[in-house]
Amino acid sequence: MSQTPDSASAGARTRIDKWLWAARFFKTRSLATQAVDGGKVRLNGERIKPAKEVKAGDTVVARIGEREIEVAVLAVADKRGSAAIAQTLYAESADSVARREAQRDQRQLVQDPAASISGGRPTKRDRRQLGRLHD
Repeated sequence: MSQTPDSASAGARTRIDKWLWAARFFKTRSLATQAVDGGKVRLNGERIKPAKEVKAGDTVVARIGEREIEVAVLAVADKRGSAAIAQTLYAESADSVARREAQRDQRQLVQDPAASISGGRPTKRDRRQLGRLHD
């Protein structure tokens, strides 16, 4: 028996915190509720409360850690299913994908440049050789 999103019935709605949890943006429903209460989630450009209902066609902007994700709601589900099912609940905007990739590229550039050039932290042997050079 396969699970499908509950959007088969026209006008299906569910709470935003349940949807964020079912779509696997947050590991627990309480984390999703805290994010909504903290103003990190916007529905159609407006700050909302956890009980606000979401329906297909809405736009959700969620700030998760350093990332900001903008998605269009394609389907509604209030039960958490597999990751494959969760991916059918939303479509990420092209602008959001571009921002996420730019952030990833930026993080790769910023990560410890010495490690990529010299091979990382000096070993005991390297430190001894450096000591001999200084003496």
